[in-house]
Amino acid sequence: MFPESGFHARRIRPLCKRKRENTRLEIEILAAHHRTRETYSAKRLHRDLTDHCVQTTLYRVRTLRKKLNLRCKQKLKFKVTTDSKHNLPVVPNILNREFAVSAPGKVWVSDITYIPTDEDWLYLAGVKDLFNGELVGYAMNERMTKRLVIQALLRAAVSKHPDKGLIAHSDSKNA
Repeated sequence: MFPESGFHARRIRPLCKRKRENTRLEIEILAAHHRTRETYSAKRLHRDLTDHCVQTTLYRVRTLRKKLNLRCKQKLKFKVTTDSKHNLPVVPNILNREFAVSAPGKVWVSDITYIPTDEDWLYLAGVKDLFNGELVGYAMNERMTKRLVIQALLRAAVSKHPDKGLIAHSDSKNA
């Protein structure tokens, strides 16, 4: 393929400027790809690199991403967590949208939210005192169960020792 003298000369010749830049850019692109949780397209990745003072073109980012076989992770699908069509008993709403409370420990409200993570969904149940908006109890779990809401309410009760007559409102069917 090469004459023997050309082969040895090529082995000891330093990399050209373009190849050195590409090697540096590959490292920068890999770092940015991981920093952005592997969710950015070439266009957004290029913008992120520019924000981190790495000067290059979008075409070059596309080319090097392809060479490194980097692909975006698919975003997690929206997860429906509310089931309004259930046959469970519904307790009357004694709170009746009256959110002005005269003292702490009179009315607590709770709700569940979900947080997307790298592995899956994480569910967070929180209990808040309506008087001052203080979070008085919370619980997290990989599954949204009755136990999650009960655990949050129990933690609130243990930490705050509410008086008799506390109204605990939840619009969650799990509570």
